[in-house]
Amino acid sequence: MSTAKISKNDFALFGAPPAFAEPLPIGQLYFPSWERYEQAFKGIFERQYYTEYGPLNQQLENNLQQFLGVRHAICVTNATVALMMLANALELKGKVILPSFTFIASAQSLSWAGLEPVFCDVDPDTHQLDLKQVAALIDKDVSAIMGVHLWGGACQPRALEELAKAHGVQLYFDAAHAFGCAVDGVRIGNFGRAEVFSFHQDNILNATEGGCICTNDDELAAKLRVMRSSAGAGSKPAEVTKTVNGRMSEAQCAIALMSLEDFPANRQNNERLHRLYAERLAAIPGLHPVEPSGVSFSNYQYLVCRVDERAFGLSRDMLLELLKAENVNARRYFYPGVHRSIPYVQQLPQYQGRLPNTDALSASCIQLPIGALVSAQSVEVVCNILRRAHRSALEIRARFVK
Repeated sequence: MSTAKISKNDFALFGAPPAFAEPLPIGQLYFPSWERYEQAFKGIFERQYYTEYGPLNQQLENNLQQFLGVRHAICVTNATVALMMLANALELKGKVILPSFTFIASAQSLSWAGLEPVFCDVDPDTHQLDLKQVAALIDKDVSAIMGVHLWGGACQPRALEELAKAHGVQLYFDAAHAFGCAVDGVRIGNFGRAEVFSFHQDNILNATEGGCICTNDDELAAKLRVMRSSAGAGSKPAEVTKTVNGRMSEAQCAIALMSLEDFPANRQNNERLHRLYAERLAAIPGLHPVEPSGVSFSNYQYLVCRVDERAFGLSRDMLLELLKAENVNARRYFYPGVHRSIPYVQQLPQYQGRLPNTDALSASCIQLPIGALVSAQSVEVVCNILRRAHRSALEIRARFVK
């Protein structure tokens, strides 16, 4: 680690102009051109059909089924609602095992369904569920496992299927990070009882909001379609105990259809940026980018890096503050682990201190910008900031503690 002197001209945090005139965002933010957007919405207004399983919704579901190779894709208003619906449709009881290193909505969907989350630790290298620990947590009160695919990778879905079958519990997945990814040539969406995708703007398939549930189970799909409408409407009759306004609007579907068309090009751009980051970061001690694990094909929609404070010279949070001043909107992801978030830190105190890998990753992981508004030149600038920060780490650190 260098003891290079820094001046007010070196970093925006200490008085220099920021490296970027405008904030460099984190999310994927792939949007169609205004001309395509305008044409699609013109059709919506001409048909005067705005929601409730309209023609664009039907087209989107058909296209998703073909793209993913699944029997059913049920589009809904967002992924959280999808997870809530699925927990109810699967008629789960008692407890559900899931990682704590995930977005809090994964666990909140269980709370909404009257289920108790059982938090499991993750592998320190892949960040995916630790299967040995999952197996150790299964008892008579556990009715299901919720796998969570992270960072454009997958959490060993085939092994989880074998584990769930051996113990007689159900299995489903939060696949918000994994649209378009594949395991041994099989698209994510085909594993477990069902898998849930998010179409939030941060993800590679973007409907500004929205999501879908994919399943190869005809009976489950019929229940979900009835549940999706607050009026209980579905293409096939099915008995359900609850319904919800989970409909996806035609406006959302229009954007999702264009985003699906653009997926190959957007995914290729992500991979190009991801590889450039990996090459540049490899030369900086203490920064360890996470490669998508467990997949034969990745969407590369996240660039997540673990910061080794001792080797890099700065903590993850110091680095975040330094980057923020440069208009680089890096972020902590996920922070804290769900088991340390309200209300679970109070309701389930038994997990404190029992998930060391989750706690370590929550304290050291940083997400860097990648996606539509990030260029190769932007990556070079970000990596140059990181390189200079490492070289000047001792003096930067000294200024933080003053």
